[in-house]
Amino acid sequence: MAKRIQFSRTGGPEVLELVDVTPAEPGPGEVRVANRAIGLNFIDIYFRTGLYPAPGLPSGLGTEGAGVVDAVGEGVTHLKPGDRIAYAQGPLGAYAEQHVLPAEKVVVLPDGIDFETAAASMLKGLTVQYLLRQTHRVEAGETILFHAAAGGVGSIACQWARALGVKLIGTVSSPEKAELAKNNGAWATIDYTRENVVERVRELTDGEMVPVVYDSVGKDTWETSLDCLQKRGLMVSFGNASGPVEGVNIGILNQKGALFVTRPSLNGYADTRERFETMCHELFEMLESGKVKVDIGQRYPLDKAGEAQDALASRRTTGSTILLP
Repeated sequence: MAKRIQFSRTGGPEVLELVDVTPAEPGPGEVRVANRAIGLNFIDIYFRTGLYPAPGLPSGLGTEGAGVVDAVGEGVTHLKPGDRIAYAQGPLGAYAEQHVLPAEKVVVLPDGIDFETAAASMLKGLTVQYLLRQTHRVEAGETILFHAAAGGVGSIACQWARALGVKLIGTVSSPEKAELAKNNGAWATIDYTRENVVERVRELTDGEMVPVVYDSVGKDTWETSLDCLQKRGLMVSFGNASGPVEGVNIGILNQKGALFVTRPSLNGYADTRERFETMCHELFEMLESGKVKVDIGQRYPLDKAGEAQDALASRRTTGSTILLP
């Protein structure tokens, strides 16, 4: 038997339950992973609350983890039992001691990257990769705005931007988080609880504003983000921490300067094995070089997954959070 977190109805953290299950055997093209560390992400909360519908109930939860291959299914040739691996996509169920997923969604870990670092950085690091290198390929000397700069994704983005010579302005909710973002490489920070974000961006850019805004907050920052953009700037809405953006009149993009908007996701970019491996290779290079260091601000045992999610949703976390089976 193995333990896993599941939910039989949507709702708050209280719907999560720790249960014993018989580990499934991997089918053709699949592998079974014995997790050593599990990543915690906002998307997990979206599934738990029903914002994103689970395929069926009861359902497992989580898509990110790292561990050791325990068994392989028919046709799997690039992985074998004992391989150190990590993953960030696949079916729900990473909140577990063992998880079965498609082998094509699994990547072998370099020796220099430990399980906790991998679990804390795969989804977040690959998100930063597609945001900064694909959705809008940032250039040295460019100034950008990145919301939630002290969070898991933001902490990696600050470091990656600094390595590329990009001036990242990060929004935060406290002086402590501002210090953390600056230590990670943010060029400037804005405490949105005490400062007007649009006015500060205007001051910091001498009135030019920014060519791109990366926004994982959603509803609460939508119009603020648009107002920080240059004409023909790009609004990258990649999360819903405050709720989804709804009821938008597309004409507002014209009114605010012929703006562009995109709603990307990791699945939309890592959509082939070749692209997935390329993205992982670039992330692993940044980690092994030391240009990006993952800050694991919180560690919770698997049975405290509800508490961990509550802390994340309440913005009481910094850096990345992991679960330990």
